[in-house]
Amino acid sequence: MADMDIRQIMEILPHRYPMLLVDRITELEPMVYVRGYKNITFNEPVFLGHFPGYPVFPGVYQIEAMAQMGGAVVLRRGEFSRKIPYLVGIDKAKFRRIVIPGDRLDMEIRMLRHKRNVGWVKAEAKVDGQIACIAELMFSINSNDRMIGADASVLRT
Repeated sequence: MADMDIRQIMEILPHRYPMLLVDRITELEPMVYVRGYKNITFNEPVFLGHFPGYPVFPGVYQIEAMAQMGGAVVLRRGEFSRKIPYLVGIDKAKFRRIVIPGDRLDMEIRMLRHKRNVGWVKAEAKVDGQIACIAELMFSINSNDRMIGADASVLRT
């Protein structure tokens, strides 16, 4: 499936404002790869306290945005649909470029391998074609029966 807008993304991912860090998915092949982006705007709540007067989008938010994109590539698989992916590991993370308001963080996540409910992805984020952040991320899909609620805003057991 390609070109998913924010409403379609919210049907897959459990995140909501202010922690939903994916604005659009442009390409997606479940369990293989996903491409999309996050528009960085001055209205992000993080800019109230992260270097006031010189807003910089934090590296941990870049990692989280890539992890959410990785969640989308996994949650489109039927058996994982409506489950909760947890970020459980970060390896080889590097930050190469400052990300500021007005930038668009273009992300590509590729599945490296998966086994049962654990997987590893290679994640890359660019701004204007320049690498901003790269990392290998490990995720775990919850193994209990917690599901996203019908309106995707609450969890229930």
